[in-house]
Amino acid sequence: QLQLVESGGGLVQAGGSLRLSCAASGSIFSINVMGWYRQAPGKLRELVARMPTGGSTNYADSVEGRFTISRDNVKNTVYLQMNSLKPEDTAVYYCYCNARHSLPNRPRDYWGQGTQVTVSA
Repeated sequence: QLQLVESGGGLVQAGGSLRLSCAASGSIFSINVMGWYRQAPGKLRELVARMPTGGSTNYADSVEGRFTISRDNVKNTVYLQMNSLKPEDTAVYYCYCNARHSLPNRPRDYWGQGTQVTVSA
């Protein structure tokens, strides 16, 4: 099976920066998409950014211009550089990927355990 392990969350003041990392490990045949979602207390989980393999990157409007997603396909790792953080960015951030762990299995979604990001005013 495939596992996602996140790191890099924490507490930061408004205007500061954090960098999240997420490494996929285990049995991996191919990865279609890697990305990040977040969930704030009392709210639904929402897309932050996603990066399809060989495709265009998508960002939520609320983070466009402040966050940057990148991937290292050799390491099967996705990063989220978060700059100019705001208190409303406070949430649990979840790494996500859509991947096929082996043939002939179909691709499926995988989620990390989540990492807390707290931005103080």
